[in-house]
Amino acid sequence: MASLRSLRVRELLKREIGEAIRREIPVDQAGLVSVNDVEMAGDLKQATVFISILGSAEQQRSGLNLLHKNRTRIQGLAGKSVILKYTPRLRFMIDDSIIRGNKVIKILEELEKASPTTEQ
Repeated sequence: MASLRSLRVRELLKREIGEAIRREIPVDQAGLVSVNDVEMAGDLKQATVFISILGSAEQQRSGLNLLHKNRTRIQGLAGKSVILKYTPRLRFMIDDSIIRGNKVIKILEELEKASPTTEQ
């Protein structure tokens, strides 16, 4: 179980990274980038940032490339806002949990339609 400090740092980083992305990455090139979650290493020196990008496939590719290219800038802005002994090294990953969740819901709806309803 994560400590209270770790949870607070994750939430602070999530908010500040999202704000830095909003300011630094243009929406017309990268689509709408949102930070879904931040997963921290135990020593708080590395952070995996789970993002989702709304937009065309080209905007999604471009958005992820822009995030990787501007990683140090975003990391620096987050480090200035969240004061820690070490600024965590950021790693961006596409979060596909929403897409997987929608697939599961569709499968459940199909199963519900296919199964005979028994009313009593």
